[in-house]
Amino acid sequence: MSLVEMIACADEGALAASGLACLDRCLPLLGGRDDTLRPLWAALDAGADWSVPLAKLRAELGVSGVRSTARPTAGGGDGTLTMAVELVRSAWATAPQDRTGAGLREWADGCSSTAVLVHRCLDLADGDVPPEELRRGAEPVGVGPLLAGELRRQGRILEVLADPEGAGNGLRRTVGISAEGRRILRAAAARRARTSG
Repeated sequence: MSLVEMIACADEGALAASGLACLDRCLPLLGGRDDTLRPLWAALDAGADWSVPLAKLRAELGVSGVRSTARPTAGGGDGTLTMAVELVRSAWATAPQDRTGAGLREWADGCSSTAVLVHRCLDLADGDVPPEELRRGAEPVGVGPLLAGELRRQGRILEVLADPEGAGNGLRRTVGISAEGRRILRAAAARRARTSG
């Protein structure tokens, strides 16, 4: 199944976790610490309300409630990276207070799209396939290693969260997969800063 199909089939717990994982991997662009999302992960694990830790996180990251309409274009560059940062901020700004309903699915899908766009901005190659087509299952022809890795991570996380045998471990594995992706993106962002600075 494609990423879009897996998100369409995911339950509310998987939607919240997959969306959070996508933004966790993009956290280096906002200057967040590795443990910044720990309270949100803990709320998910406990099945608790996440509105209070979400509000604290937004304040810590300086995220307003205004959604960005910016969309990165191909080719990298400082302007594109700036737009990618705004997309991540927008995804945090629109995170639902309640982890239920159609708004949660829309947010998780938007987080997936944002993460794909961010990784494409920082990658070595743009590839021949539009990012949304990649999420719909198109072959990743010509994409760079950063984006290819992100597509694999998103698929793996959605599989782990959907596995009924993995109940209890799925969230822990998701956090681990996301942490690896965050380290990779942090290194890519640092390389981009050195080459453009």
